[in-house]
Amino acid sequence: MSTLFDIVIGGTSASDFDADIVELEVEENADLPGAFSLTLPVATTSTGDYDTVSDPRLAPLSNVCVTAQAKDGITQCLIDGYVLAQQIHLDTGTAKSTIKVWGQDASWLMNTTEQAKEWVDVTDGAAANTIFGNYGFTPDPSNLDDDSPAHTEDGATLMQRASDAQFLRALARRGGKWFRVFCTDTPGERTGFFAAPDLSADPAITFVLNDATAANVSALDISFDVMRPSAVNAFQALFTDADADSAGAGGNFTDDGLPTMSDQSLATVTGSTITALLTTTAADSGTITLRANSLLREAGWFVRCQGTTDADLLGAIPRVGQMVALNAAGAIHSGNYLVWSVRHKITAEKHEMNFVLVRNAMGTPPPAPPSAGGISL
Repeated sequence: MSTLFDIVIGGTSASDFDADIVELEVEENADLPGAFSLTLPVATTSTGDYDTVSDPRLAPLSNVCVTAQAKDGITQCLIDGYVLAQQIHLDTGTAKSTIKVWGQDASWLMNTTEQAKEWVDVTDGAAANTIFGNYGFTPDPSNLDDDSPAHTEDGATLMQRASDAQFLRALARRGGKWFRVFCTDTPGERTGFFAAPDLSADPAITFVLNDATAANVSALDISFDVMRPSAVNAFQALFTDADADSAGAGGNFTDDGLPTMSDQSLATVTGSTITALLTTTAADSGTITLRANSLLREAGWFVRCQGTTDADLLGAIPRVGQMVALNAAGAIHSGNYLVWSVRHKITAEKHEMNFVLVRNAMGTPPPAPPSAGGISL
């Protein structure tokens, strides 16, 4: 196997676990916390105890990181998280005994305390960066891009009645952003992400399906679902409007503010418009626009591609939020996609990856071939 992986516990490589591993699974997901499960064999010690069961490295809340490297030579930190659960299977003679450990990424630290807090004179992005800083996470530079208006006492302050993770996840969804905590290449260096994905980036990986010499994925399942709104009607009276008879602010929204990833958007593909009605509390027109954009962004991922490959065949490790290219999938479905989730299944022999890609557009079908001419008699 040309893929290298390492389990790092408490900042130290657990090389003995690397060698004995039964199975290791890690999942990255755009809208869920990252998670891992680690299965190891159980043996008896000279004192008659069970070795991995009593190993302090697998104790509750131990810090576990997993790094991996493919042929491209780039080390990827797949997860940096904490042990939250454990299950032991004991077999007669311990020949088939195993221990399975589950955990979640470092965003779990943000779920330990629910609190009530009023945020004043800050934007959504600024509040997110403050919270990330409280946990020692480095805010992503794009967190303040495409930001909300400031929440002021003159309009409406921002109220938190939840854990920090719950608060930021809800805030991200209504603002059309992603909330994630992840490590990129170095365990212990965590990034707090509260932003929209960058759809203008160059593809980091190219998936090739039908090429006898260059294929790096064996099968793909591609689907689309057009029963989604491509327009939003949003009109709302504003807190700051002193005129009780005012018509308020808002309008009809059809642009979510993100680049279209191919020729045909959702509205273009369907040739008609499905319109959603949005009502929301708002202190200004910018907040209404933000809510409408969020609804359109969530609905806009109408094309979905699922596939399986392995790190040896692909030669690289895809990460959530990356732009990738799909080749040899036809005119409609070839092109750029966004990585939505990756589930890694790692053993001593293989590093398999089940991935989900999405995009907010389809390609243009080729022109229909000319019909055969008839013979006139």
